[in-house]
Amino acid sequence: MNCQKVRNWFSERYDFESLKWFFKKKYVPSHRYEIFYYFGGLTLFLFALQFLTGFALALYYVPHPEHANKSVMDIITKLNFGWLFRSLHHWGAQLLIGVLFFHCFTTLLLKSYRKPRELIWVSGVLLLGITIFFGLSGYLLIWDERAFAAVRVATGGAGSLPLFGEYLKVFLRGGADVTGETLTRFYAFHVCILPLITVFLVVFHIALVQFHGMSVPLSLEGKRVDKIPFFPNVFLKDLMIWLIFLGILVTLSVLFPPSLGKKADPYAPPPENIKPEWYFLFLFQTLKIFPGEVLGLNGETVAVTLVTLAILFFLLIPFFDRKSSMGEKSPVYTAIGTFYLVYFIVMTILGFVT
Repeated sequence: MNCQKVRNWFSERYDFESLKWFFKKKYVPSHRYEIFYYFGGLTLFLFALQFLTGFALALYYVPHPEHANKSVMDIITKLNFGWLFRSLHHWGAQLLIGVLFFHCFTTLLLKSYRKPRELIWVSGVLLLGITIFFGLSGYLLIWDERAFAAVRVATGGAGSLPLFGEYLKVFLRGGADVTGETLTRFYAFHVCILPLITVFLVVFHIALVQFHGMSVPLSLEGKRVDKIPFFPNVFLKDLMIWLIFLGILVTLSVLFPPSLGKKADPYAPPPENIKPEWYFLFLFQTLKIFPGEVLGLNGETVAVTLVTLAILFFLLIPFFDRKSSMGEKSPVYTAIGTFYLVYFIVMTILGFVT
């Protein structure tokens, strides 16, 4: 069977003409901010790499407190290129979260969330939150002493939320403390529940982007903006950026493979100078600057509550920013977006150096 016969076989059964028409008619705005468009596609590419490397690691990983740490060590030392797959998965997660943060803040500052794209923003922020939880749940799976202590601190912080914090902590841990039950629960989150939610949100997010089309920055609203065809112009640039980031990912994975500590011991004291992953440092630093007691209330509870309210406000910004929705300048929300960005960067740096 030659290629033409294969093409005919599919053409008789599926309507490819409408798909060809869609690709030919798809144009996107061209302007000096267009480089930021490519980070959405790059995020999708990094998600796909995480799924592929995760599938490979799941074939050999054992989600049991007695064997989890040893199974990771076996992947690193006994499997052909097992160390490389683990390193790609580790560094892929760091790059993915970094790119997602960048994509989120550029969307915020360019006001691309404005009417009618509110749900694109909401689904994107939810994906950022889920990706961070992917990082936390995956971190525990290596079951070494640092991961154990970090998850104990993180889930303990969730317990500081008023009203339902204690229930949330017990739900995450599967009990009062971090145990083998927590490992089982985090494994279920990491390989089953979170991937299902992620696939749904990604499909929803992309469908909405296709439905509404690419936005233009608020400063270009109402002005004449050139358009370029998505295929092949934009798609080839997408591929080029994916290739560059794949090179960065492989370089980091080969030169800086992640370490693996001693098997977790629930009765051992936590390691000295332990710090969370970089994307939790702003929260870690925020908790440190709050005193033990604020107006008679527990300082940690006040800090966690304020951060939770700030994240909720961040999620709902498109519904509060009425001026942007009407195509008018919105300096207040530019200042708010800048404040979020500066606060995150400054607190992350302080968390590193102190």
